[in-house]
Amino acid sequence: MTDHVSPGGAVCRRRRCAALVAVGVLLPLPALAGCSQGDTAPSVAQSQDIAPAPRGMVKDGGTVRWAIDALPSTFNAFQSDADAATTRVTGAVLPSLFTLDASGQPQRNADYLSAADVSAREPRQVVTYQLNPKARWSDGRPIGAADFLAQWNALRGKDNAYWTARNAGYDRIAKVETGAKPHQVKVTFARPYADWQSLFTPLYPKGVMGEADAFNDAAREKLPVGAGPFLVRKRDADRGTVTLVRNPTWWGDRAKLDKLVLTALPRDKRSGALAAGTVDVAAVDQIAAKQVAQAAAPATAKGADAKAEDARAAARKSALGGYAVRKALEPAYTQLALNGSAGPLADQRVRRAVARAIDRQALADSVLKPLELPAQPLGNHLLMAGQHGYEDHSDAIGEADAGAAKKLLADAGWKLSGGSAPRPGGEEQAGAGRAVTPDRSDDGDDDGYAEDPRADEPGDGTSADRSGDAESDDRNPHRPGAERDGARPAAAEAPLSFTGAVGSEVQQAALLRQSAALYKAEAADERAAAAGDTESPAYGKYRRYKKRAAQALGAAELIETGQAPHLPGAAAGHAALRTATGPFRALQAGTGHSPEAAAGRAPGRAPVLKKDGRPLALRFVLPDGPGSEQLRTVGRRIAGMLNRIGVQTAVQRVSDASYFKDHIASGDFDLALYSWPGTAFPATDARPIFAKPQPAPDGSLTVEQNYSRVGTDHIDQLFDQAASELDGDASRTLVEQADARIWAAAGSIPLYQRPELVATRKTLANIGAFGFATPRFQDVGYKK
Repeated sequence: MTDHVSPGGAVCRRRRCAALVAVGVLLPLPALAGCSQGDTAPSVAQSQDIAPAPRGMVKDGGTVRWAIDALPSTFNAFQSDADAATTRVTGAVLPSLFTLDASGQPQRNADYLSAADVSAREPRQVVTYQLNPKARWSDGRPIGAADFLAQWNALRGKDNAYWTARNAGYDRIAKVETGAKPHQVKVTFARPYADWQSLFTPLYPKGVMGEADAFNDAAREKLPVGAGPFLVRKRDADRGTVTLVRNPTWWGDRAKLDKLVLTALPRDKRSGALAAGTVDVAAVDQIAAKQVAQAAAPATAKGADAKAEDARAAARKSALGGYAVRKALEPAYTQLALNGSAGPLADQRVRRAVARAIDRQALADSVLKPLELPAQPLGNHLLMAGQHGYEDHSDAIGEADAGAAKKLLADAGWKLSGGSAPRPGGEEQAGAGRAVTPDRSDDGDDDGYAEDPRADEPGDGTSADRSGDAESDDRNPHRPGAERDGARPAAAEAPLSFTGAVGSEVQQAALLRQSAALYKAEAADERAAAAGDTESPAYGKYRRYKKRAAQALGAAELIETGQAPHLPGAAAGHAALRTATGPFRALQAGTGHSPEAAAGRAPGRAPVLKKDGRPLALRFVLPDGPGSEQLRTVGRRIAGMLNRIGVQTAVQRVSDASYFKDHIASGDFDLALYSWPGTAFPATDARPIFAKPQPAPDGSLTVEQNYSRVGTDHIDQLFDQAASELDGDASRTLVEQADARIWAAAGSIPLYQRPELVATRKTLANIGAFGFATPRFQDVGYKK
């Protein structure tokens, strides 16, 4: 069964910025694990760092050049290709009826609303908006019910002519009409909707939403009419800029800046742009942030070498010295995703074992402590630390415990290669922790385990019966090579990067897999020629070629899982090494290493676990871009933690461009690291991320944004109930219950919230690391 990824969640708003946070900066935030709700509110420095200043202390005039990743493909935030740059533009030029404060709480925006509340619950929910009578579009027309009506008709999901990304919330509305009083809009719901404050933000003029052609195309590169402190002047594709200018008809606090110039600038170019002084504000990685901090640091060394003094003086005098790094905990988190659609991870016990093996505190420390940010692992999938209602539910899995993890693996049938179960390090019951009954996995067999889809036809359980193509399986049949069983892989498809392996080992493993594929193809031909005659010469050749394929594939797997004796830290005396022959012996001869020479290199390495003759090895896919070093470091730490319980990992590095589309979205991974943004409306925004995959009529699997492919009916029901519960406390309780169930299902393991690092000119105020808060663009400017 192939996977169909629903485009439903790609809308980019502040609360849901890009569907996946940019690959190069997948470094998330900390929650205060185990603390009560009252203990988790972060300080202002943790949640926001924007150099705040009263408007009276900010100059009038000036231009700010603000780096963005790329020019927005559209100014329509409700289209599937909207992104973070779209959000930045719409936040400055269009109405936001509700904005978010630093703790992620929605607040009525008085520039547009005098009042807004649920005016009736029975027989139907009614929300009444009282508009600010001063609010009007830049063409002079008052903002009114016609704009609300046009936006509802476009986004309700009834007309396929509108190319919308999603219709959550709008599909629950029964009608939109003018209220009983002037400047009043009345919205009646067909079904109750708890997250009604998320609707009509941003609000577009009826000229954009009123007709399908206008919705699809009119606002892609132009937005001639707005109603914010700024207006769009020009999108310049040649220069890679979007220029926003002060709105002369704006009725609120007058914008301090004359212009905001959003400049497309790749993250790996930003350090140079800051040094050249060609950008004023830029989100940066840790390396660039360190360079800025060092340039701004005062000289303290005395009597140092003259050359070092000259270097420090040059750095201080450089343009970088005019910048400061604003840092806060971003409302986004890095998670370990466990693909539960097939293979060992289809068994919930194995997923829970992986979760129990990971020391999340150590990972949070490694990322956040160097930045002097609170280093606590995040304990919630749905709320960030400091948000109202946040609670740590990680005890639904239990604390890191290698002994408990080994016991879970033993219960799932994974035994030491010698035949005995691994001895747990403690007496704790498998899966012990908070008393949350895990929802039963609906994937795989009754015991929760699905056989490896890469298994070949009849065989004796040896590795010869597996496909030689480690880069494809039936989870992603469209991947190159997936339908060419036995074909020699192309050079670009074969190499993998493995834990403990360097370039030469990667190449050797690839060549061995190619050899295995060739032997396997020859074996298939000879078996067909034998036509069932086991005494024929052809059948004898089939047996020999099959054995050679097994030897080559086995040698490749030893390298991939870090078990080959010539690799750093390889296990000594592994049973498979002592019996390997053929290509593996040739490989040893070529490297000058032997099992004996490897003795004692890694006494702490756990023996390989096996089930039905197959080792417990998982493919860990990570991005290979220059901005993903930190993520790969975290991945290597996780691989080491899993190795200690007998789970081997083959780390595959892929290009940033293909990481999401070809691997995460398509399900072509066992383990992966990526980030999700936080949200003020988890009942709505988080549901597609954790929804149980559903079979589609064409035989594919609709996963929405649940790329781990682990979900249950109960979790879906809790989300649906939370979205329909108008009592805020009751809705939050349902969200808490959903999060505990998500933890228990163990398809996604939050690790830590990511840091938000923004370099800004020291003379700028009210801009930097905003955290959850919606920027007040009209307050941004240069200090007096």
